[in-house]
Amino acid sequence: MNSNNFRMSARRLAAVATVTALTAAPAVLGAGAAHATGDHGRASAVVLRTGLDVSLLDKTVDVPLAVSLNEVQAPQSADRTALSARLDGVAGGKPFTVLGADVAQSRATVTDRRAEGSVRLVHARLHVPGLPLLSLIEADTVTAKATCEVGKAPVAAANVLGAVTVLGKRVTLTAGGPTEVKVPGVGEVRLDLAQRRTTTRTAAATALELKISINPLKLNVADVEGTVTLAKATCESPMAPPTERPVPSHDPAADVRPQGAPAQADLAETGGSSATPYIAGGALALLLVGGGVVTVARRRKG
Repeated sequence: MNSNNFRMSARRLAAVATVTALTAAPAVLGAGAAHATGDHGRASAVVLRTGLDVSLLDKTVDVPLAVSLNEVQAPQSADRTALSARLDGVAGGKPFTVLGADVAQSRATVTDRRAEGSVRLVHARLHVPGLPLLSLIEADTVTAKATCEVGKAPVAAANVLGAVTVLGKRVTLTAGGPTEVKVPGVGEVRLDLAQRRTTTRTAAATALELKISINPLKLNVADVEGTVTLAKATCESPMAPPTERPVPSHDPAADVRPQGAPAQADLAETGGSSATPYIAGGALALLLVGGGVVTVARRRKG
């Protein structure tokens, strides 16, 4: 091997060592980096939701009544005490009042740490087609609330307070099971009270779920069947904010200074990092390799 070839090999060796040291440094600097994606919470609230099949004129005409009244999604609120719907063939096609109340509020709010939906009804009166003068249900106070907060278990709460009247009959509701009310010549209603569901991040509360089958005699409307949901609130908690980047660990022994030694600036406060020893070691290795190459080259040249 002549001197020119040896110099070329030495240069290549030094270049390879330099590239290796520079590409290894970022991997050390990036160790411990954390990445997280945030997610906004969700909340919703609805005063009334219906899914009814209405049969008119001795079941010759079927029309659905599927409406959601005072339904909001965060960040919104609604406050309307007279809630109406329109159904062809009923009341001459004019809007009729489905729900009347002294207070009918629905609210949904979301922040970085909390999502909440809530519903409140006071002196509520629910009507269905075919029973213009008789309320399907009347209740003094109905509430539903779902709260989802970061770091806490979601909470769902629903209550029906005060007197409850179904098809003109006063009833007592219990959380132990459904309550059934039957009125001859009018129909029957099954009520499920205060349904609550929670998971690790979600909550849902429904104050009343009604399954109805109405068949009023000698009226234009022959049959009304389906479900009615009164006061429902849901939420989903926001994702927890990402944690801060962890501080790379280091050997405590490296901070020990001999007595009488002059104080030195802390590398962590001047832009240094735990990668500094690795970079310094790589540079020292390059110097040793370069020095050895130069020494051998001089000997061969001599």
